[in-house]
Amino acid sequence: MKFKFAFALLFLFSTFLFAQSPESNTFKISGKVVDKQGGVPLEYATITVTNTQDAQDVTGGITDPSGNFTVEVPNGAYNITIEYISFAPYKINNRRIFKDLDLGTVTLEFAASDLEEVTVVAQTTTVDVRLDKKIYNIGKDLTTSGSTVSDALNNVPSVTVDVEGAISLRGNENVRILINGKPSAIAGFGSTDALRQLPAEAIERVEVITSPSARYDAEGTAGILNIILRKEKTLGLNGSIQANLGYPINSGVSSNINLRTDKFNIFNTTGIRYRNSPGNAFFNNEYLSPNVDNPFVIEDRAYDRLDKGFNTNLGVEYYLTDKSSLTATGFLRIGNDEDVTTNTTREFNDAREIQEHTVREEFETEEDNSYQVSLNYINNINDEGQKLTADFQYDVDKETERSLIQERREFPNITRLPSEDIITEEEEKEYLLQADYVLPIGENAQFEAGYRGNFENTVTDYALNEENGLSGDFIRNDSLSNVFDYTQNVHALYTQYGNKFGKFNFLLGLRLESTRLKGEVTGENIDNNAPQGDLNINFDKDYVGLFPTVNIIYEFGENENLSLGYNRRINRPRSWFINPFPSRSSEANVFQGNPDLDPAYANAFDLGYLRKWDKLTLTSSVYYQRETNSFERVQEDTGQETSNGIPIIRTLPINLSTNERYGFEAGVLYNPANWLRLNGSFNFFGFKTEGDFNGISYDTQNTSWFGRFSSKVTLPGSVDWQTNAFYRGPTENSQTKSEGLLSVDLAFSKDIMDEMATIAFNVSDVFNSRKRRSITETDTFISDNEFQWRERQFTLSLTYRFNQKKDRRSQQRQEDDYDEGGEFQG
Repeated sequence: MKFKFAFALLFLFSTFLFAQSPESNTFKISGKVVDKQGGVPLEYATITVTNTQDAQDVTGGITDPSGNFTVEVPNGAYNITIEYISFAPYKINNRRIFKDLDLGTVTLEFAASDLEEVTVVAQTTTVDVRLDKKIYNIGKDLTTSGSTVSDALNNVPSVTVDVEGAISLRGNENVRILINGKPSAIAGFGSTDALRQLPAEAIERVEVITSPSARYDAEGTAGILNIILRKEKTLGLNGSIQANLGYPINSGVSSNINLRTDKFNIFNTTGIRYRNSPGNAFFNNEYLSPNVDNPFVIEDRAYDRLDKGFNTNLGVEYYLTDKSSLTATGFLRIGNDEDVTTNTTREFNDAREIQEHTVREEFETEEDNSYQVSLNYINNINDEGQKLTADFQYDVDKETERSLIQERREFPNITRLPSEDIITEEEEKEYLLQADYVLPIGENAQFEAGYRGNFENTVTDYALNEENGLSGDFIRNDSLSNVFDYTQNVHALYTQYGNKFGKFNFLLGLRLESTRLKGEVTGENIDNNAPQGDLNINFDKDYVGLFPTVNIIYEFGENENLSLGYNRRINRPRSWFINPFPSRSSEANVFQGNPDLDPAYANAFDLGYLRKWDKLTLTSSVYYQRETNSFERVQEDTGQETSNGIPIIRTLPINLSTNERYGFEAGVLYNPANWLRLNGSFNFFGFKTEGDFNGISYDTQNTSWFGRFSSKVTLPGSVDWQTNAFYRGPTENSQTKSEGLLSVDLAFSKDIMDEMATIAFNVSDVFNSRKRRSITETDTFISDNEFQWRERQFTLSLTYRFNQKKDRRSQQRQEDDYDEGGEFQG
């Protein structure tokens, strides 16, 4: 018995020694993968290690945000391949692994046959597909030279910007706008007005997130647009300065400056502008009630907008250690606008004989000051990809708007009517707290968790002063003057898990969001318990929701994959959709917020396909979304009349029952030759709405589509010529039919001063056709209208670069410093 026990101990001891022998240990293959041009780390590069004796024995991993990787293998001989989409692979064949192998820094070169082809790709829009988003690197888009961020977004596939600046994703306006992965005063707290003030040159890339993972806010039923601003990676002082001059008056100067050392990085984007944007509109209204004396009313409006402003974004990134950094940024925007709106109204009787002619002029001044401070801490805990990030952000936006409305009667007699003086002061504050943690598990898996708190408050002080007769003295209307205090607080927790099995990558997530919406109206003669018209003016609501996400990719090969995404989303009403006091720009046509609005919820599915060839990239997807409690703007007769007896028509946002959307989209990027680059996209979508309001059915079903095409040709003399065309097909809802819209932009550019500078000329809306034309029909009125936000524009710009290459391709592959938490990608 003792012999057997001693033999067992000897066997176990021998086994332990054998397990500890170098011949049976596992060893680490490690290194760092960077772009050869500029040394930018390549996140999510794939490392494949194959046993030379057994082709089925395959292991591997991916690089972390800093480009680092580690793969463990037993003693043996292996083929090692390092790949990144659109880059030439790096291969090591038949390498014997008997100890830890450090490959050092591995440089990958863009997959092009010569430098000219690299330049071609650098100057056109490229696309990368991740598990939860498409990344469009804007490249050198000539038509946005001297333009704004809003203009540049209109050239991104799946995105449209209408004549009023409203941004839609796949035809849906319920899109969330983020700057560097966060809500920001730079984007105007959800309003898109601020994006018209930032220079397009500030954009590095745009992430179109139609199937957001759990790390992103659940806000925005259409999805998310994440705008990443430029931050240079090259050492030393470098940057660019651009000046532009246009007609109608469109002048400005912007700069992108960067100073980078081994220890810190200072970056700044600054712009100053002076811009005039004339626009126009008309409304032909026919009132069907027999009690209306003058049933035909024609309104012609002329808009003369003068936009003056300054904005700057300054950041300092300090590298605490090799693995951690702290970034502090500050943003300031100062705006001073002067707008004049002239509304000419003519009223006709049944015989179409003019009965009255009035002219209403609104002189509006707007001072808009915004600032934002933020701190971002990143700690790459180890080389395996474990990572912790923390963010703090504080935003303030103060806006003072004053409108002096004067009106006079031109016919049947010339008479000045009492004036109105309206002063609106609005202050928005937002705090953001966020923490994200990423934990790799094994070779291919990754776990993430995080918290985000958004705390917003908006106070709108509205004062209406009415002239006492024609005396010139103004008296405050206390029944309409008010203060609207609106609060929206959102707490969110999320977790997600990703893994890779062979050619399958998946990312599963769950987000919990708790929302509080609170509104209170105060004023001297306002009864807080009484309705404003038929609306309750005070509210306090709480909502808790779970938002699951599923994203799957199947890789047919290095340049071909199929993706499937599902997510649940929420659309919370913004403050202007809730404020119950109506606008006063037109006596007969008003917009009024609805305090009774509840959030809308949507379930969305997306099936995508990507295929890349040498000179051609194809992206496509089919999608479906079902939204409950969806918002819809309806127009109705309020039963009230103006002083001239004209019925007042109210536009009101309401919650309808359901809204179903479905569609198909495809995009092509094609570079057939060094002198010719083409890209185009097409999106077909349909929607079905079912719902009733005030006893009226708003059921409707319709389809529409939009497409865009861009060509860039290099002419003799190295002159680049770019043409962008966009067409949106007709659309229709329960009340309104809208005609198709066509717009064409042209641009020419040439490098000068040994390619240190570029001069460009572009024409926006060549045919002056970017107009919204629609007709609205109800039981009580018919309204035929047209609106043009901005007329055709010509712009000449000059860009000068110092210590900076013309081709910024290295930035197109830079690590995502602003991404929310980590990101799993097989």
